[in-house]
Amino acid sequence: MDLWNIFEYAAWGISGLLLLWMLFDAVQVNRDFSEELLTSSREGELEDTTEKHELT
Repeated sequence: MDLWNIFEYAAWGISGLLLLWMLFDAVQVNRDFSEELLTSSREGELEDTTEKHELT
């Protein structure tokens, strides 16, 4: 087994860990926050009130 095979297995291991972390985080976010909150657009509403663009 050469060095590149070790790197390949390490990369697959890291990608598997990242997948598990992403799945865990998705489940945790869905458990902690409601769907209404996650799909709200409060940021857009704030931008509408703070930015005043004038057409010239």
